[in-house]
Amino acid sequence: MTTSLPTSTATTDSITPTAAKRSWAQTLKVYLEPPTLRMLLLGFAAGLPLLLVLGTLSFRLREAGIDRTTIGFLSWVGLAYGFKWVWSPLVDRMPIPLLTPWLGRRRSWLLLSQFVIIAGLVGMAVTNPQNDLQSMVWFAVAVAFGSATQDIALDAYRIESADVDRQAAMASAYMTGYRIAMIWAGAGVFWVAAFAEVAPAAQIAGAVATVAAKVVYQHSAWQTAYLVMAASMLLGVITVFWSPKPAERAFMPAKNAADWLKGALIEPFADFIRRYKWQAALILALIATYRISDVVMGIMANPFYVDMGYTKLEVANVTKVFGVIMTLVGAFIGGVLSMRFGVMRILMLGAILSAVSNLLFAWLGGRGHDLNALIWVISADNLSSGIASAAFIAYLSSLTNINYSATQYALFSSMMLLFPKFLAGYSGKYVDAFGYIDFFTATAMLGMPVLLLVWLAGRIKTPEKAI
Repeated sequence: MTTSLPTSTATTDSITPTAAKRSWAQTLKVYLEPPTLRMLLLGFAAGLPLLLVLGTLSFRLREAGIDRTTIGFLSWVGLAYGFKWVWSPLVDRMPIPLLTPWLGRRRSWLLLSQFVIIAGLVGMAVTNPQNDLQSMVWFAVAVAFGSATQDIALDAYRIESADVDRQAAMASAYMTGYRIAMIWAGAGVFWVAAFAEVAPAAQIAGAVATVAAKVVYQHSAWQTAYLVMAASMLLGVITVFWSPKPAERAFMPAKNAADWLKGALIEPFADFIRRYKWQAALILALIATYRISDVVMGIMANPFYVDMGYTKLEVANVTKVFGVIMTLVGAFIGGVLSMRFGVMRILMLGAILSAVSNLLFAWLGGRGHDLNALIWVISADNLSSGIASAAFIAYLSSLTNINYSATQYALFSSMMLLFPKFLAGYSGKYVDAFGYIDFFTATAMLGMPVLLLVWLAGRIKTPEKAI
């Protein structure tokens, strides 16, 4: 069986007995080896920027008085993650002058992307959206572009820096670091901003604490919070210098630009069409719409919390910490159920739960500021999201050809965001016109066609994978 990993990729600090001969103690020891610990820190660097240009930013902008329609359109910044497959062949093969001869192709791209992220976060920190929203947008675009590029380089580095026997441990460490970063970028930034406020919002407003007083915008507090997030990215920079240079893959030289483009970009997509023929359109339609209910609703979640009078600490503790924990629980449950009952059945369950959980937000919208109700709604929503995500990732993985797994998976994972993110740009305009309750109900209805697509996709016979 062919593999994309060169035989010399295993470094001297990662040599241990094969999985078949390991004791439990030796197996667990893998998680304390330097390559695994490095992947934990690099996973943290990968997970940090995402919320800072999407969820957290929307809360900050709404607190600053930016209208919901504008916030909705600004969510299109996240389309950078949906188009990363376009430049992934460049990251895969193009060297960076000066940096690549010194650090190697993977580490040079990692370092460059991390510096772009840090610079963008600093720019977002010092820019007041009330005075200069345009600059804030461009800095957010830079962070998103740098983050998407870092994801491309890091996926390749993870695969090439360890043998096949350690890929599961590397992936586990990566996801752990990623989730820790999401808690820090989701809850941590709210904690820092809350404690950096000069005085309680009610005192600043010179009034008794009211819902309106709770959302007084303090730029200095958010500036401190985003500067702390920028400094946190230095963990990734240090890890890049700490990491060894993986063995470079040898590429067959292309005769010309067209030949290179065909091998790197066109052939992986043509392979998918050849294997599934006309059914490829059905599969791509399912991929493009499966998460539509969650993605469209999610853009207005943070403005909704602001308008309902929830404080930074309430949002941090309930939605960003407790919510992430419930997502992990849901992902575990989804993985177990998928192995027990099959991926397609749990894919259907996830689609149903994702739509129904949005109706709970419509119910919450009629209750006003109710912390206990928020806890229950977040529990159900994030549990549903975790189940759906686990099944969906398993489904996407089953579609790839091992000869083009990186490019095909990048295409699939990008496609699942493109249409939902584009549609989500109009979410603020819809809320301004019809209100939150109608909006959340409408996002639930968006999930109904997905049920039909899952049912039809479940009837497709999966072709044997190339090896």
